[in-house]
Amino acid sequence: MQFLTAPDGTPLWVSEVESGSRHDLTCARIHALPALYPAAAQGLPTLEDVGYVGAGTHTPLRPHPDIPSPLTSDNRAHNRLLRCVRVLRERAGAELEQRWRALRHVTLSPGRIGAITKAALALNNAWK
Repeated sequence: MQFLTAPDGTPLWVSEVESGSRHDLTCARIHALPALYPAAAQGLPTLEDVGYVGAGTHTPLRPHPDIPSPLTSDNRAHNRLLRCVRVLRERAGAELEQRWRALRHVTLSPGRIGAITKAALALNNAWK
């Protein structure tokens, strides 16, 4: 499941759940990235974790696999800044999951999980 947050960490949107085991980037290309690309073209920065490398968004820098040297200090500072901003997004996901017990260990069909998560998102935003 993919979700988008505002810069202050408020959850804004959750995607439908994909059945089976799919990589985050595959699901993002289906659900989230088509909506983000126009916003990114207008200058809205989109921050992601390392699992989204190649999606055209801001991701942490990784060392080259063939070169065993550590990242330069500039690249480490870049990654540190991204982590400081992304922590709000991570907090939003954890808050959604912890506040709504129904999202912790769900064993329903994927279609129902999506409906429950969207209801939790609506209640979460009304809560604040």
